Amino acid sequence: MTPILKILSILALGLAAATPSFSQAPAAPTAPTAGAQAPDQISQLAQMVGLSEKQESDIRAIIAEIEPKIDELQTKARAVQMELVDLAGPEFDETAIRAKAAELGALEGQMTASSIILQSKVDAVFTKEQREQLEAMQRQQQQMQQQMQQQQMQQQIQQQMQQMQQQQQAEAPSAEEAVKE
Repeated sequence: MTPILKILSILALGLAAATPSFSQAPAAPTAPTAGAQAPDQISQLAQMVGLSEKQESDIRAIIAEIEPKIDELQTKARAVQMELVDLAGPEFDETAIRAKAAELGALEGQMTASSIILQSKVDAVFTKEQREQLEAMQRQQQQMQQQMQQQQMQQQIQQQMQQMQQQQQAEAPSAEEAVKE
């Protein structure tokens, strides 16, 4: 998950929390339809936590500065991963594989550092109250996800029990017929 996506996932969760029905899963973001001007995620975040225009502008600048670097690193990492796949096989070159793996590790380290820097810079833009509000939204989202998971597990258990009952009912007449013979 890219750093901006992590920050914006909080936004999505917050939007879901702001809707009247808490029992429903948040809808996946959709592309704006022709003619409709949907607000972007930063604007939605601004509305949710009350960002000032300067804060919103600062966040956009931070993202514009760092996200292209992360995207470039991700592109390079994908290319190195493909090179690693090409190196695999019965006639492999261990030295080449280790060199590419080290290169991939370095790229992943750079991506991680850049992501954390991006998150930290964006976090520094928020006031203490805004951070607390985002954290509360994140906790609420986690609780909603846990509740949905529990509901799914309960449904799966019920389905399995129904299947077992049906299987037992199907086997019961066969056993009775065997006893009669």
